[in-house]
Amino acid sequence: MAKILMAMSGGVDSSVAAALLAQKGHEVVGCFMRLGSAGDDLDPDVKIGHKGCCSINDANDARTISAKLGMSFYALDFKDDFGRIIDYFVDEYNAGRTPNPCVRCNDWLKFGKLHDYAKSIGAKYVASGHHAQILQGNDGAELHMGADEGKDQSYVLFGANRNRIGEMMLPIGHLQKSEVRDLAKEFNLPVFNKPDSQEICFVPDDNYANLISKKTPGSMQKGEVLDTEGNVIGSHEGQQKFTIGQRRGLGIALSKPAYVVAKDPVLNTVTIGGSELLDTNIVVANETNWLIDECEEWTPCKAKIRYNTPAAHGKVRKKGDTIEVQFDEPQRGGAPGQAVVCYQGTKVICGGWIGQVS
Repeated sequence: MAKILMAMSGGVDSSVAAALLAQKGHEVVGCFMRLGSAGDDLDPDVKIGHKGCCSINDANDARTISAKLGMSFYALDFKDDFGRIIDYFVDEYNAGRTPNPCVRCNDWLKFGKLHDYAKSIGAKYVASGHHAQILQGNDGAELHMGADEGKDQSYVLFGANRNRIGEMMLPIGHLQKSEVRDLAKEFNLPVFNKPDSQEICFVPDDNYANLISKKTPGSMQKGEVLDTEGNVIGSHEGQQKFTIGQRRGLGIALSKPAYVVAKDPVLNTVTIGGSELLDTNIVVANETNWLIDECEEWTPCKAKIRYNTPAAHGKVRKKGDTIEVQFDEPQRGGAPGQAVVCYQGTKVICGGWIGQVS
């Protein structure tokens, strides 16, 4: 049996994961990452919402579950580290990109800082309630999609260090979400019917533009809305309020459905056009992470360019410090700042942060 540090979010997934590990006789240490809450002096502009995964109520649920399972429990103060994620989020929007803070949180905190803490207490593994799987392959531990395709979270774990995959445990990855909730009832866990988190935890009101304005005063400026010919057809209150592929809330009526197809943070313009302009054939990604040996030759794969879109057939190759992904058929809505993650079957092979799309 092993000593395992269990990342407890207070939700049903991590609670059942902890219960399964404890049931097998492991020494499980519950850990909640305290990232900040309303009233904290760290940053009055940032409040952790009640529907995220980091609120005071979540911490109480995590502590309750740990006590019920007879586990030690620690709440670690990661507020300073979390500030790095918030700064990244704001900086990306100001630069005209679309950030993914949940991936960064996993990379930097859950499977970054937590691994350091695990070693300090003599824990061999760090476990979480993600819907993904760690399977043994010919070359060691591999990261795979979760069994529940609708809940699969392998996309947000692509940045895990290859050498640390073997130190990760994902105890519920082989289960359907309905099975997880059934197990929560069997274990008599009070969070069995707790809703899944559905928002960015530090933007509890979904008003991320307000956060950007407070964190970077003066960054939100009025600008022009353009059509694809460069004609001015309207105005906006800040390019940060728009994302590539957005259709609702444009404030401009055209003769056909219109979408945000481009943004220029330097000129502070937003361009709108038809849906066909959102088709993505090739993406080039930076800050790459390979979970297999790097492939400089084109390698068949499936790839996802958004968390909630299915993986599509294509091919990938290493190109300098980047990866290039070419799809067999155009995909909708690739956006700079998002992640592209590549698979062979269910196995994650590489990923990176999208810099260019065409």
